[in-house]
Amino acid sequence: MKAADRLRRREHVEQRHSMFAERPLVWGFIVTLGVLLALLLAVAFVNLQSVVLSVFIAAFVALGLDPLIRWFQRRGMKRGVAIVVVILLFVLVVAGIIWIVIPPVVEQATTLIQSIPSMVDKLQASGWFDQANEATNGLLDGIVQGLEQVVTDPNLWATIGGGALAFGASVIAAVSTGFFVVVLSIYFIATLDATKQACYSLVKASHRASVESYAERIMQSVGKYLSGMVILAFLNATFSTILLTLVGVPYALILGVVALFVTLIPLIGTVLTTILMTIVSLFVSPTAALIVLAAMLVYMQVEAYILTPKVMGKAVQVPGTIVLISALAGGTLLGLLGALVAIPISAGILLIIREIVIPRQAKR
Repeated sequence: MKAADRLRRREHVEQRHSMFAERPLVWGFIVTLGVLLALLLAVAFVNLQSVVLSVFIAAFVALGLDPLIRWFQRRGMKRGVAIVVVILLFVLVVAGIIWIVIPPVVEQATTLIQSIPSMVDKLQASGWFDQANEATNGLLDGIVQGLEQVVTDPNLWATIGGGALAFGASVIAAVSTGFFVVVLSIYFIATLDATKQACYSLVKASHRASVESYAERIMQSVGKYLSGMVILAFLNATFSTILLTLVGVPYALILGVVALFVTLIPLIGTVLTTILMTIVSLFVSPTAALIVLAAMLVYMQVEAYILTPKVMGKAVQVPGTIVLISALAGGTLLGLLGALVAIPISAGILLIIREIVIPRQAKR
């Protein structure tokens, strides 16, 4: 039976090839239309990349909150009620960020920019600076002077002032995009099951059960991965903010917010924030920098061996090389958001390879 099917397919392919060979103009016209359609789709994707990225982010938010919905269901709550509770919690968190976190972060960021020259002067006047400068053969003084020249350059501020209109437009665009993502996330959370069933209905009935099984496992694993990374990033940001506050580092809140987003990138996020926090603490004192560095090194060990295994659970594990490559590729294409989105996508692809591709290859 299989041999007969293969023979019929081969005859059908040969008939199509002979038809195109006899009518080369038709073949050329079809190929040209295909190329033009591909170019049109590429141009449309480039023009709509912000919308596509927003849709991806909203979908990831819905997948990340789905484990919380299932957690409420396991404790006797109906799915509809659990969805409403999660949506309310999501809205409260977003509202809390807007009204509680953003104003002091903006205030601290503005103050930080204005106080950079005085911080540089204070650093140069500190007693340990001359000794460290001599130990580095004047390298430290050159770095500080270069930083001071950049900050006090009037051309820099003229450029910033000239781009104020563009900056305002980008802020408005960011606010509108954020609102769109929040609304779309709420919609995806509320209709996740219906959306998945609609997608499954497009698959052949003979393959639908297996596709649904694999898709559910992939989405649950990626959802656990996303929610786990958010929890780890929140713990890291909270610890960083408290640590910087205790050692007397100014602008601890804004550094904590930076740590929240950067540490969403596993493996390298905590390292990057540790370097940043240590450098900023150096403006206070070498002792503060050493305390921050030592505390963050200890926290990285706790995070790697205690927090991550408990929080991530059975979520798909992404090798370090895949994390680095995904973060680099996503960051190059779409910045920080691209790096954050690329890693869950890589996790899903890796799970498909493990669950589908490798077992099929093993059966051949």
